Amino acid sequence: MGSEHRIKVIVPIPMGADGVASRAAQLPPALVSEGFVPEFAAVVWGAALGDSYHDMLLMDWTVFQAGIDAEAEGYSAVIVDTVSDSGVRALRSRLSIPVIGPGEAAFMAAMMLGKKFTVLTMWPEWFPLYEKTLTDYGFWPRVASLRSINTRPDVTELLAGKEEIIFAKLKAEAEKAMAEDGADVIVLGSTTMHQSAAWLAKNLPIPVINPGVIAYKQAEMLVTLGLSHSKKAFPNPGVSKDADIRKGH
Repeated sequence: MGSEHRIKVIVPIPMGADGVASRAAQLPPALVSEGFVPEFAAVVWGAALGDSYHDMLLMDWTVFQAGIDAEAEGYSAVIVDTVSDSGVRALRSRLSIPVIGPGEAAFMAAMMLGKKFTVLTMWPEWFPLYEKTLTDYGFWPRVASLRSINTRPDVTELLAGKEEIIFAKLKAEAEKAMAEDGADVIVLGSTTMHQSAAWLAKNLPIPVINPGVIAYKQAEMLVTLGLSHSKKAFPNPGVSKDADIRKGH
């Protein structure tokens, strides 16, 4: 194998090694192409649940802090491990390597695979995350609905031990999205829901998009093709504030 492409995956919630490992499990070795190495790392401080505009601001800021040195550290791309795409556009302004948000990647995949998609998530407190990005991206005409199962998430333990109950709730809500909203694709509303993706895909008649996996494979594709974001769209700052940004909180 030749030189490796390291992909930095930024977890937007501070957590220990076990929590990071649970997030990294969304990428089994079989999905990682030869020559690529995903490296998951959590922010050192910041939001707790992403359940408020307060936490949205903290995720934007701490993800941005965690990513500004990625290019200098030799990474080939950056992925933000949250469907909120926190800090993505700011990092594109600072970096030349690809910066991928699972929300944007998943929504675009859904639009390729169907006509209307539903974002299926754990609880309605996460709806503002999608409302912001769907508005920024101009994707609302292709959205069937936002739906949740009204269940408080665990962003560290994820769905472990709760599969039987959670999976059934997600399936029932997805079926309502199909019947009542006209959804023909389901996008899971969080990378923390990845444990449900394969089961739902087997038990629903429409595609189920696992956002973390889509984002990762998108990063591999862009790196392989030598593509990255337009610096006309995401220009570098005229005055660098890196030293201040690195000071942390």
